[in-house]
Amino acid sequence: MYISIQHFLEKGIKKLEQYEKKFLNNPTDIASFVFGITDELHKLGLEIIKENFEFIDSEIQKDSKRKENWSVERHDMKCLTTSLGDVHFSKTYYKNKTTGEYEYLLDRMLEIDSHERMTEDAEAKMLEEVVQSSYKKAGEETSLQSSVSKQTVKNKIHNLEFPKYNVERDKKVVEYLYIDADEDHVHLQFKETKGDLENDEYNRKNNCVLSKIVYVYEGIEREAPESKRHRLIEPHYFCGVYDGAENKDLWDEVYEYLDSKYDLDKVKKIYLNADGGAWIKSGKNRIAGITYVLDEFHLQKYIFKATSHMLDSQDDAARAIKDAIKEGTKADFEAVMQDIYGYADTEACQKRITDTKKYILSNWMAAKIRLRDRKTIIGSSTECHVSHVLSSRMSSRPMGWSRLGCDKMSHLRAYYFNKGDMLELVRYQTKTLAKAAGAESDYEFLSFAKVKASEKNNNYAIGKYYDQLQVSVENDKIAKQFNLRRTIRNFL
Repeated sequence: MYISIQHFLEKGIKKLEQYEKKFLNNPTDIASFVFGITDELHKLGLEIIKENFEFIDSEIQKDSKRKENWSVERHDMKCLTTSLGDVHFSKTYYKNKTTGEYEYLLDRMLEIDSHERMTEDAEAKMLEEVVQSSYKKAGEETSLQSSVSKQTVKNKIHNLEFPKYNVERDKKVVEYLYIDADEDHVHLQFKETKGDLENDEYNRKNNCVLSKIVYVYEGIEREAPESKRHRLIEPHYFCGVYDGAENKDLWDEVYEYLDSKYDLDKVKKIYLNADGGAWIKSGKNRIAGITYVLDEFHLQKYIFKATSHMLDSQDDAARAIKDAIKEGTKADFEAVMQDIYGYADTEACQKRITDTKKYILSNWMAAKIRLRDRKTIIGSSTECHVSHVLSSRMSSRPMGWSRLGCDKMSHLRAYYFNKGDMLELVRYQTKTLAKAAGAESDYEFLSFAKVKASEKNNNYAIGKYYDQLQVSVENDKIAKQFNLRRTIRNFL
């Protein structure tokens, strides 16, 4: 870092002074002044990163233990895209004297794959953007001074893995928990490979996949004391493509989260608000003690469909249906629906009434509980959550996905709305690299005094720049070098 700073003192400061002089001569041109300073600071930052990479590489090369086990093959140039820009640096290629394997030991030291082209910070910036916008825009926003292709972004998304939930030491105690579930219909370009979409009986491509959303929360509260808007308390989201037998995996994830965060033995009831879909009802079989409740949006929607032809009597007809559901039997409900059916003057009206009757009867107890338990059951917000969490990124505009891409983006959206840290997600992808071969024998550490003494022979590398520094950095530099050498020996 010191050489970069010293070079900046010689060259960079002069450029900053030139920008300052131009600005003072023309104070209205603020933009050029800011852009100029920013550009010079970017260059300084990239030079510092490059210098440190090459410094570590040179220390590995000097190491005596390395010399025992690894021989130098050649020196190569490497480019890494960071969130600041592209860093071009030199690294050394080695051959193991025992096993014959070849390795860039600097890559192992930095825990990056030899074919990797991005640093963790750049990947985190990419994920922060791609969860909100397109692959192309994410590639452009990955780095301040460079970009990556949308294909690179796609590959990163498709390879994402997501962490599990940590078990809380002190599980939270609540009386009621709520689970809402629904799905978004996402269009596919293909499922696994291009051209694998099948046509239906009407010769239309079956290009839709369900991205499912389940979210758990403790209730609702006002956003502010005087506000009419409400928000969920402690929401946690689960999203993804779960087909067929995979559906149980989704509900198992929900249960694992509930069991890790809450003392379920002390929860009075867990309400599942949903529209009656079979995959949602199956959650009752995976999580014990769930009370299924028909969500209010779909209940009101079907009642409206059945009574829309009643004109001025619509409110009375809707109230009669609700009373029959709440207080009556299935026979009472069917009698009310039969009366309403008598006023239907078209086949379309009759079909709407028949559909409503069939829908409510198939969710009879769920609809009854919805209308009875008003004190503990709260309104469902699935439709707006589907729109906000999934549709706004995946289906509200013309887009085409693969099944894998849809699944990974759904998981990423859930991770984002769960306030997950993108840098931590990137680091979760990194598998711990094995120690380099040839690390079997013990190591004798150099003392700090020996390291400091050896540095006297290295001062020529800084030479004339020393006088420009306003404070002494020698001891600090040697201490850092000593710590680095100790790290290298542990690593090797």
